[in-house]
Amino acid sequence: MTQAEIKLCSLLLQEHFGEIVGKIGVHLIRTGSQPLRVIAHDTGTSLDQVKKALCVLIQHNLVSYQVHKRGVVEYEAQCSRVLRMLRYPRYIYTTKTLYSDTGELIVEELLLNGKLTMSAVVKKVADRLTETMEDGKTMDYAEVSNTFVRLADTHFVQRCPSVPTTENSDPGPPPPAPTLVINEKDMYLVPKLSLIGKGKRRRSSDEDAAGEPKAKRPKHTTDNKEPIPDDGIYWQANLDRFHQHFRDQAIVSAVANRMDQTSSEIVRTMLRMSEITTSSSAPFTQPLSSNEIFRSLPVGYNISKQVLDQYLTLLADDPLEFVGKSGDSGGGMYVINLHKALASLATATLESVVQERFGSRCARIFRLVLQKKHLEQKQVEDFAMIPAKEAKDMLYKMLSENFMSLQVGCQ
Repeated sequence: MTQAEIKLCSLLLQEHFGEIVGKIGVHLIRTGSQPLRVIAHDTGTSLDQVKKALCVLIQHNLVSYQVHKRGVVEYEAQCSRVLRMLRYPRYIYTTKTLYSDTGELIVEELLLNGKLTMSAVVKKVADRLTETMEDGKTMDYAEVSNTFVRLADTHFVQRCPSVPTTENSDPGPPPPAPTLVINEKDMYLVPKLSLIGKGKRRRSSDEDAAGEPKAKRPKHTTDNKEPIPDDGIYWQANLDRFHQHFRDQAIVSAVANRMDQTSSEIVRTMLRMSEITTSSSAPFTQPLSSNEIFRSLPVGYNISKQVLDQYLTLLADDPLEFVGKSGDSGGGMYVINLHKALASLATATLESVVQERFGSRCARIFRLVLQKKHLEQKQVEDFAMIPAKEAKDMLYKMLSENFMSLQVGCQ
């Protein structure tokens, strides 16, 4: 990592978790994986404080651990995960636009706490929503639960790995650190909970002052603890799914800018149909037939099947190749070429940066070299139709700023 990235990680950790956690986190970022006692020695922090700091970092998926052959547990910072904290507001806002205030608060609670059970999230969110409502109105647990299920169905939240039951029942000595596993088919499986109740409002300070002293109040919460219905089943925000959503939005926006709104709506429908069945790293979406796409178009989007087929043919024939045809069954099978779409978006961004920094003529040269891969200076002058002296100056400018590289050929 660069020094600037390390400094940014340090500031993020200190802002969110305080000085001690920030110190331990940055130490692991600088040094790599280390055992507990070495961390305590190198940072001059007590073992107890290091343990608490590591617990916080592991809870938020910012540190991982690994057991080595001799039973030594080493802890390693997840730098990319720390930097993703910068995007927390965007994750929360995205959920708000998709699932309203309830979804927003569910994801916010998971990001603030790292991992939580579904029942704990539902109660926290119901209480927070009740606080914002008019007097006499409350938020029902069932309504929050339904939104949580929708988030799990669309993979925006997922289960955390847990200790397998066989490991708990092993009569031998416990391992130095637990091995956490999860079955892929259970990752988005919501437990069947019968959460009955409504959100509660906090007592105001005025009510506390007027009421009995705290010591004289009956201790209902401590004496009558109810068993947690989903104890041991923890959930976290699926950040990769949010990034997949951002990618899909960028592709839809690019199609709208290049063609028209109808084309972008067709591409949006194809991406929505494939969002759960296609992994975020896959080069293509799952093949979809023209008939399936037509049935899945938004209600009230009045285009005929014939017009849809014309649009799909137009998208498949476009030089950018965002949409490809993979077969003829079902009226034609179509896929979104995700890797090619991202490459085109990245290229367009690069060209825009070059144009802003060096001007339109440099952008023309840059675009030309991107298309041809390798060009001599004389070829650049001829193809770009720019005088030799100007072309030489522009090439040198982009070379000195590392936008281009020089390759020396062998005679």
